[in-house]
Amino acid sequence: MPKHTSQRQLFESQPAWVEDDARRGTVATVVLPDGVDKPLDYLVPESLAGAVEPGRRVRVPLGRGNRERIAYCVAVRSGELPQHPLKSVAGVEDDAPLLSRRMLDLTKWMADRWLARWGEVLEAVLPAGVRLSRKPRMTTLLMATGAEPARRLNPAQAAVLAAATDPRSAEDLARESGASRAVVARLVKVGLLREAGAVERSVGGGDARRPISHERPDQLSPAQARALEAIVSAVRAGRHETVVLFGVTGSGKTEVYLQAVEETLAAGKQAIVLVPEISLTPQTCDRFRARFGSVAVLHSHLTPAERHDQWREIAAGRVGVVVGARSAIFAPTPRLGLIVIDEEHENSFKQATAPRYHARDVAEWIARAEGVPLVLGSATPSLETFSHCLQGTWKMCRLADRVGGSQLPAVITVDLRDPKSRSRGSVSPRLAAGINWALDGGGQVMLLLNRRGFATQVQCRSCGHAVRCPQCDLALTLHQPGNRGICHGCGLVNRVPADCPECRAPKLAQRGTGTQRLEEEIRRLFPGTRVARMDTDTMQSRGSHERTLDAFRAREIDILVGTQMIAKGLDFPSVMLVGVVNADAALHLADFRAAERTCQLVTQVSGRSGRGPLGGRVVVQTSTPDHPALSAAAKHDYEAFVRSELPIRETLLYPPFGSIVRIVVRSVDEQAAANWAGHITDRLRKEVALLAAAASGSGSAEPKIRVLGPAPAPITRLRDRFRWHLQVQGPDGDILRDVVRRATATLQTPDNVAWIIDVDPVEML
Repeated sequence: MPKHTSQRQLFESQPAWVEDDARRGTVATVVLPDGVDKPLDYLVPESLAGAVEPGRRVRVPLGRGNRERIAYCVAVRSGELPQHPLKSVAGVEDDAPLLSRRMLDLTKWMADRWLARWGEVLEAVLPAGVRLSRKPRMTTLLMATGAEPARRLNPAQAAVLAAATDPRSAEDLARESGASRAVVARLVKVGLLREAGAVERSVGGGDARRPISHERPDQLSPAQARALEAIVSAVRAGRHETVVLFGVTGSGKTEVYLQAVEETLAAGKQAIVLVPEISLTPQTCDRFRARFGSVAVLHSHLTPAERHDQWREIAAGRVGVVVGARSAIFAPTPRLGLIVIDEEHENSFKQATAPRYHARDVAEWIARAEGVPLVLGSATPSLETFSHCLQGTWKMCRLADRVGGSQLPAVITVDLRDPKSRSRGSVSPRLAAGINWALDGGGQVMLLLNRRGFATQVQCRSCGHAVRCPQCDLALTLHQPGNRGICHGCGLVNRVPADCPECRAPKLAQRGTGTQRLEEEIRRLFPGTRVARMDTDTMQSRGSHERTLDAFRAREIDILVGTQMIAKGLDFPSVMLVGVVNADAALHLADFRAAERTCQLVTQVSGRSGRGPLGGRVVVQTSTPDHPALSAAAKHDYEAFVRSELPIRETLLYPPFGSIVRIVVRSVDEQAAANWAGHITDRLRKEVALLAAAASGSGSAEPKIRVLGPAPAPITRLRDRFRWHLQVQGPDGDILRDVVRRATATLQTPDNVAWIIDVDPVEML
């Protein structure tokens, strides 16, 4: 070989060690929030090697056009690169990781558990304010300038200046001096006060509401003491244990929570307390603030900036107690020591949109991973929770009696089938007598009707035509004033016609009663009483829950009419009568949980009565008084209902004895929805057949998996979309999810169809 050729080869070819080095590098695995289901690998440039780490968001090029997208980095590895070329990470979005390793593991588990996309779960656990990097809200500090006033100061102005020797916020100056904010603003304007810096706005302060007194009792009842010891022993030992407080309404579960949290804080740890309703959050926060001072609050009514403020305080460990609704379970507590879920049976702990997780299951995973106790409290535990206790996997502590010596109220059942019990309106003579008894005794009244609006149906007396929503398979609910027909499925508002649109007959009949009509009827029957209503229609403005409940607590309201938001967790000692206007409202829905839900609702609302020295009664109006759910609620014997319901669930393989995966298909074209639901059903049945054949070949027991459907959903049309559903049932949730995952993995969804998967649904409509 010529000498010049060998020299050229020497310079053009690369030594083996250089080639090996070129094939090594750092690879980041990322997950996109939407659009791509599986994780993707990207090369990490040397310039970003120190910044790309799990838990941070990065910018990556995607697709042929290399359009930049924000993605979550879930893993980083160094070593040999794959043979195929990788695109490079374009940049890093966050200064520090937003998600810990434990949170990444949790979100991956959630994606597998509820058959959701990992990116979808990651988006759900991070509040929008955190993802958008909202800056912390700042409070301006003011201080006296020392300048001589041009004119004589009035007493209020002099008091403000006297308090302004050190930098203070305008709120603090106004509060300490007793002056108004206008006085402070005027002093700033004339140059007697100046800005002296700014600080981050404090969490949980500045609440002008009347505080709730919740003093620590001198002594716990024996049942409370046993329950507290079960929790505290786990806190001190740093071990995971799930403790269920099964206590009648008014048995002092909240005091057990408070003292358990007290022990947790004393150990230098943090506690998360979940409540089911936003309406319960202010009361719970007040009680915890009265005992512990600063409390972080997380719920959907906060602005993104407020939520970000709370998130930062929690992550920094400056707040010991976190109170909130479902999503508060994801609070970034660095020193978690205890999780409490109050009213754990409530459906609101299940997310209604993707990812459709249940906060109770998420809390169990977190508590187990962190080695901390989980406390579930309820007077009516879900059947799933009860089953865990019966199996011995969770520990149940019973609180069978009310604290303070008060007795559970007597429950009077009014059989609406009896002509003597009927009246022209919604209030039976027995219920009206009970309201008079309570008002004459100086007490208050709560009336539950779980239907909002004025009339639930508007119908022609001549031809029977009912005014329906043009977009949904639902009747319009009449709302007043304005004669508005509102669809409670899609929110459409139409004016209700004066005459029948079909036969032109005049004066349509208004049938059924909602909370609006009940409120009007109560005002007419009991003139001079102060009546208020709590439902979705009246509680839309910010702070409306707090204002109404505070007014009721202050005895500024005599009768409170409301939906289920008044039924749980509220403690009003002056309530002498609770009336359930229609206990059958949800009893006969096409949902296997209808009886359980009815028993829980009636039991819970009954427990609002008789908590004080005046005693109490409950009046339940029903057309099915002998139903096991209602008879158990009337006797305050929830366990009797559990004993009657569990064998039925076991026979049908319903939870807690089996798992359910429900698939709902939607389309503007009913036939397209039906066809796609049928296609998914066929694929599921093939997978079940393959599983059965494999089990038979290996000599294993054939899995008991049933595929039911497809069929039109109970509400067949919603928001102008036709809905078909199907469900898969089986005793083993892992096997069931694997079957659904394989059957749906390669589906190419038609353009005019949308469908969702709901694992272990709590709503079947």
